[in-house]
Amino acid sequence: MTEPRVLHTADLDAPTRRDLRALLDLAFDGEFPDEDWEHCLGGLHALLYSGDTLIGHAAVVQRQLLHQGRTLRTGYVEGVAVHPAHQRRGHGGTLMAPLERIIRHGYQLGALGAAQDAQPLYRRRGWLPWLGTTAALTPEGILPTPEETEAVHVLPVDAALDRTGLLTCDWRDGDLW
Repeated sequence: MTEPRVLHTADLDAPTRRDLRALLDLAFDGEFPDEDWEHCLGGLHALLYSGDTLIGHAAVVQRQLLHQGRTLRTGYVEGVAVHPAHQRRGHGGTLMAPLERIIRHGYQLGALGAAQDAQPLYRRRGWLPWLGTTAALTPEGILPTPEETEAVHVLPVDAALDRTGLLTCDWRDGDLW
């Protein structure tokens, strides 16, 4: 198995960005809107290739989450995708490994919103489901996000967490978590 290349968004050339966007659209069955694409940008990308073909991607971007009166510098995982022809071969874990190293050495907390079928992968890797409630800091104030709570997983680093408490994400367009 090949090791992923880790690059900052600024180092992705135009053909790589095109290939990446096409991979995300394919892996998410055309359900990867522009806002989700924007969420992937501005951080570090793990790119997995088979020969010259991009077959996997995961990104970590910085966000601020609020918990117990503290703002936590959070490495938030976005756009985890493997080409359908290459799924169920361990590539998801291969993509996550360098991002988890980055999170453990650069952030107070790791977080992500996991689709139901991806949750076992993250849990095997030490990600913990959020057991409390979730919310978002919006232009209208703090609004609950109960529909997202089940998907939210965290990777504790050095922040004291009460996973039965409230976790609030910063505002962004599209999916908040």
